[in-house]
Amino acid sequence: MGKELKKKIVISAVNFTEGGPLTILNSCLSYLSKDLSSEYEVVALVNSKKMFDMPNIEYIEFPLSKRSWLFRLYYEYYYFKKLSDKLKPHLWLSLHDMTPNVTADIRAVYCHNPSPFYTLTLKELILEPKFALFNMFYKFLYSINIKKNSFVVVQQNWLRESFERIFGVKNVIVAYASDPTEPKSVPSIGKEKGTFKFIYPAFPRVFKNVELACEAFKLLEENGITTCKLYLTIDGTENRYSRYIHRKYSKLTNIIFLGNLKKEELYKFYGESDCLIFPSKLETWGLPISEFKMFNKPILAANLPYARETVGNYDKVKFFSPNDPKELFEDIMGFSNGVKIFGKNTMPFPAQPFSRDWRELFGIMLRER
Repeated sequence: MGKELKKKIVISAVNFTEGGPLTILNSCLSYLSKDLSSEYEVVALVNSKKMFDMPNIEYIEFPLSKRSWLFRLYYEYYYFKKLSDKLKPHLWLSLHDMTPNVTADIRAVYCHNPSPFYTLTLKELILEPKFALFNMFYKFLYSINIKKNSFVVVQQNWLRESFERIFGVKNVIVAYASDPTEPKSVPSIGKEKGTFKFIYPAFPRVFKNVELACEAFKLLEENGITTCKLYLTIDGTENRYSRYIHRKYSKLTNIIFLGNLKKEELYKFYGESDCLIFPSKLETWGLPISEFKMFNKPILAANLPYARETVGNYDKVKFFSPNDPKELFEDIMGFSNGVKIFGKNTMPFPAQPFSRDWRELFGIMLRER
């Protein structure tokens, strides 16, 4: 008898080329390469083969996938059907939100974009009109074929509840993001005596709620408080929203616009900062919270489900209203005056199906049913 052929796992991520999505893809392929390639044949659909060097994986390139949405839609809803008929996968996992037309024993989609679940204000609509269109478009894309999946994968329990409520799906796995890598060392960037450094690392999007943090520091300056400084990772050139923020708050002496930082530079600022401020109104996970927790320092975070779930079990956190700059102002005042404002957050794991890493996630998806 001939050698039995391995079953195939197809990972589709043709538009992942940078940032958090690329990190997710790399960690996924790294796990498959090391732990499942002896049992399964792994095929990765990627934008460019040059970006990956994991062994035991077959890469298929789709360099046109990011050139326009027309190419993307063509691949997802037409070409991948023919490709799946050829590859005959046991599991097809689409890592980028859309559920393609494919044939597979097990179909799964990883949904990491929370924008369809956010309601914009008129002001936010004016500042970032593309986000409003993206919001509506993604809600439509999510709905296409979603009930054909064996599993829908999301990063937090509040997203599971949203998908169950809006799309009527019941097979939703909550898959927590892998813990960030701890820094090997944190070089000093200097510490001003008698000052308190607060950092908010975020790309300027309207839902990041940068204005609320700035308003709190405006109140500090108006009240003659000069010991607290806010460091932002924007510089006013990124987009319309950042220009608005920079124009409105750049005259304040207690707000420093750093611009985008590389990971090593950001970790330096984490090391010298006294507290993280995270007022964002919408996140799939909230990675800076996880990163800052490694430094075991206080965190001021928006009182929203995503933040409580990301913070998890931690004893140096205070949650504030993401709509009330005065509350954040008072929290900052209390912290700088030595008041014990921080407490413990306890968060139980979500109900099953739930995974803490790629091993558990693939274990759920590949389990005989």
